[in-house]
Amino acid sequence: MSSLKEKIQNRTATLGVCGLGYVGLPLAVEKAKAGFKVLGFDVQEAKVNMVNAGQNYIGDVVNEDLAQIVASGNLRATTDFASVASCDCVCIAVPTPLDKHQQPDISYVKASTESIAKYLHKDMLIVLESTTYPGTTEELLKPILENASGLKCGEDFYLAFSPERVDPGNLIYKTKNTPKVVGGCTPKCTDIAATMYEAVLEAPVHRVSSPAVAEMEKILENTYRNINIGLVNEMAILCNRMGISVWEVIDAAKSKPYGFQAFYPGPGLGGHCIPLDPYYLSWKAREYGFHTSMIESSMMVNDKMPEYCVERAMHILNRHKKAINGAKVLVLGVAYKNDIDDYRESPAIHVIEELLKVGADVKYYDPWVASFKEGNLKMDGEKELTEELVASADIVMVTAAHSNVDYDFVQRHAVVVFDTKNVMKNVVNRANIEVL
Repeated sequence: MSSLKEKIQNRTATLGVCGLGYVGLPLAVEKAKAGFKVLGFDVQEAKVNMVNAGQNYIGDVVNEDLAQIVASGNLRATTDFASVASCDCVCIAVPTPLDKHQQPDISYVKASTESIAKYLHKDMLIVLESTTYPGTTEELLKPILENASGLKCGEDFYLAFSPERVDPGNLIYKTKNTPKVVGGCTPKCTDIAATMYEAVLEAPVHRVSSPAVAEMEKILENTYRNINIGLVNEMAILCNRMGISVWEVIDAAKSKPYGFQAFYPGPGLGGHCIPLDPYYLSWKAREYGFHTSMIESSMMVNDKMPEYCVERAMHILNRHKKAINGAKVLVLGVAYKNDIDDYRESPAIHVIEELLKVGADVKYYDPWVASFKEGNLKMDGEKELTEELVASADIVMVTAAHSNVDYDFVQRHAVVVFDTKNVMKNVVNRANIEVL
């Protein structure tokens, strides 16, 4: 048994987490709660200062948990990567966005790995958690770490990939109780990485034969959802043309106890994974001369949904003898899913962009997101959902299914409502409500 494995099992190992965002901070908190000394690394000084003050900024972290583990000394944050030298294990959980050409931007992963490589030492474990294309761990991280340190992977240090499975706002599955997949560059790498997660999590750890399998597994998870959402979005468009309620169709289909899983249409896809991961796969597939036609078709459908929703809003306004150009539009919800403050890649923001392109006068209300900045678009939300605000809009578009919005109130005072999430299905008076 390696000395590192022993240190993990008796909880004397110091664990590092690089990136203190939606993935990294909950992971750091769980490691500290499990009894490990944890160092958090981030280039943003504001985040580091907040962590060290015990101030939480991530919805899936319990405020009291963070305050307690910081006060106990089990968690400390820093911008100084020299402290990596005192760590026995470091997990990398940094963003992997797409660039302007819709190709993988792994610059954050590369920069983090280069910073860690300067302080890599013998008997140390590095785990990449950031979602990326198959091959990243072995083709990018391994050469950087070996060349900078002179150490050999699998003998002197250990390297693995374990995909994050964070679902912001999920009330059941959190970091601690979600099963983990781990694939190391060698069987020993896999074993040590799995041992580390087993010491931290309540959920089982599923071991696979290589980092590439674990990387592809994560892409499959989210591509599966992307394709099925693309299918149901296309069904929604067709059902609308045929005068059929797609929501009633889905409810009927899910009465079957096998062979069908319900997915729901909406104004598009948002978040840090589902809209992005299929692009990673299609980009990597081209290296092998393979065209991911089904995946790319679903991406096209989902990417067009914001534009389709604006077209539907335009037709609804036309029936009320109102042009979209100059129309007052109230958008309800800019978060990418219900009951969270995360608006990364939010389809609601893309809907707003499309509305502005056609000359609409747009306001938004979101009880979770007071303001946002996405690309060149920056907006402040309305502070309250008042009768005057709702009644003054030519159309209200529901683009996030927040549970803390009074939809009966909205229906009573709105001229017309376009509900893209079917969140108003239980509103009794539906005369002025249209659904996707």
